[in-house]
Amino acid sequence: MDKNFLKAGHTPSLLAAFLYFDASFMVWVLLGPLGISIAHDLHLNAAQKGWMVATPVLAGALFRVIAGGLVDTFGPRRVAIWAQSTVILGLIATWLAAPHTYSAMFGVALVLGVAGASFAIALPLVSAWYPPQYQGTALGLAGAGNSGTALAALFAPWLAAHYGWVNTLGLTALPMAVVLLAFILLSREPVRTRPAGSPASWLPLLKQPDCWLLMAFYGVTFGGFVGLASFLTIYFNDQYGISPASAGRFTAIVVFVGSFVRPVGGSLADKFGGLRALAVFYTAAGILFCTIAAGLPSFPLAFSAFFLGMLALGMGNGAVFQLVPIRFPQQVGTITGLVGMSGGIGGFYLASSLGEARQITGSYGPGFLAFGLIAFAALGGVFLCHRRWHSSQKVSEAFPVSSVS
Repeated sequence: MDKNFLKAGHTPSLLAAFLYFDASFMVWVLLGPLGISIAHDLHLNAAQKGWMVATPVLAGALFRVIAGGLVDTFGPRRVAIWAQSTVILGLIATWLAAPHTYSAMFGVALVLGVAGASFAIALPLVSAWYPPQYQGTALGLAGAGNSGTALAALFAPWLAAHYGWVNTLGLTALPMAVVLLAFILLSREPVRTRPAGSPASWLPLLKQPDCWLLMAFYGVTFGGFVGLASFLTIYFNDQYGISPASAGRFTAIVVFVGSFVRPVGGSLADKFGGLRALAVFYTAAGILFCTIAAGLPSFPLAFSAFFLGMLALGMGNGAVFQLVPIRFPQQVGTITGLVGMSGGIGGFYLASSLGEARQITGSYGPGFLAFGLIAFAALGGVFLCHRRWHSSQKVSEAFPVSSVS
């Protein structure tokens, strides 16, 4: 890391954004690590398990668009405090209501979805504090807060075994409250450097092809990351007979890897260009997930493949967001919400498609094969984007060709 990085922005706000992001992501995917216990209690089939763990991901994706616009209007610090308070109250209400039907779990999913919107709040907070040459590194460090998904996988199955899954949801409100207090003390609202947005101003962005390309890129990288974080505990248990607690631990290892290499991806994108980095990451992801789809006979082989796959997806997450504030410097909050939404939709697709594939065909292979092919399609999108940006004088003026090549 450049030694001047720590002098370039506001480190307490970077730390606050990381903590807020980390705790929120822990809550967002909580139904995945709890899925084995919930499915046993509610007698769910494979498809129902897939839809249950995927729904909070979809809810978070939709809330991200709203959160992104609110950030541009009111500022990221204020919106973060509102969102975190809403999640804490929702967890307490869920614990008191003690839902025990499949349909009631979709109400829980909405509460957890608000936590998923943290992505569109924490990243603009950090982006506003750092100059262009440090965007990839700063956003990568803040985005490493998606390691909260690993915390959920690590602790939730054990807590559910000892205290029940409903009580686990209630207990989660405690660390969320501690993080909210830390966020209030550490963070500062950045000086507004771009005009306030409004709902009417969001729609023109969707007319720009570059917006859709960035959304598609993140739909694959982050969609793969959060989809696997939500579903791998169930997959390891069902496919290889791993106990829920052990499946959670192995999932946590894989997710930690994907989380903490995100800053590496951002730094590599700063150094070599976001598009060049994405081309490498999509190639690796496509090969690995097509290999997983073919069927791996032992758990060690499968674990190794997922470990490497998460490396590629995690670094890809950092690379995508190196491009966002450079391509759309005046609408970072809104673009972050839109791109973040597409990532959530990608995660919803992957988790639900794996459950459906298992239910219909008796195998998870078709779901992984489809995702591998989607990664190769994203690779084609990278080359398309490269041609568009290098042939556009407007874009070349917005940022040097070398920064995206």
